[in-house]
Amino acid sequence: MARGFISLVGEDDRTWVLPIEEGGTKAKGLGVVDTASLVADVGEGNEVELAGKAVRVLPTGLPELRRGMARRAQTIGDKDAGILVARLGIGRDDVVREAGLGSAGLGLHITRALGANGHHITVEPRPEHASVGLTNLRRADEAWVDGPTHTHFEGLVEEVVDGVASAAPQGLNAVVLDMADHVRSIQALAPLLAVGGRMACYCPVTAQLERCWEAVEAAGLEVEWAGEIMERPWTRASRGGMRPSNGPFGHTAFLLFAQKRGA
Repeated sequence: MARGFISLVGEDDRTWVLPIEEGGTKAKGLGVVDTASLVADVGEGNEVELAGKAVRVLPTGLPELRRGMARRAQTIGDKDAGILVARLGIGRDDVVREAGLGSAGLGLHITRALGANGHHITVEPRPEHASVGLTNLRRADEAWVDGPTHTHFEGLVEEVVDGVASAAPQGLNAVVLDMADHVRSIQALAPLLAVGGRMACYCPVTAQLERCWEAVEAAGLEVEWAGEIMERPWTRASRGGMRPSNGPFGHTAFLLFAQKRGA
């Protein structure tokens, strides 16, 4: 069981991530749940009925935290989060700057990858979004014992760049930008990248992707890859075999990755 939390997963994969507390915790759709008793009397992998719903007690991993996270802003899904972490090369001990934080869908993946000696620096100009994202990151910190140092700045990137520089004196290993306008953020943060460090831009439309391409090249970075990641789920067919699920292809945004290769 993850430190201090329990995950309850319904038959439809709806997930509740609840603190383990004596006396009960209120959960929407389940009522008041005595999580301490569930841990003691039911245990991981077993099923219990709460408020007429069958739920299974499971450890709190990254997928459970994502499914049970608080939400406000549109969040980066696990399809794009996975490729962002992989192509940026984010790993243990890195220093990563993320803007905007939003609901921290990507932030949970970054936190999981960095380890205890990493440093996750977040920036969010909208406090109503930051409050939700910071709640999700605090929950991750309580659930996982080896989380990174976290520093948060409220405001636009270009307004807080001096604070970011002070928080990362050895430079940034990776930067992720998910904002309405990337150009000023690219100009402000490209000088803070360590040699070999990478920057990623998450762009809802192609016009934004083009502006990012031009801005990273103007900032002295080399574009490594730009494009989109498609997702196509499959399901069991009614008469046997497998077929693509009904519904749209899983396009969500355009991504651009660039690297700082010169000193």
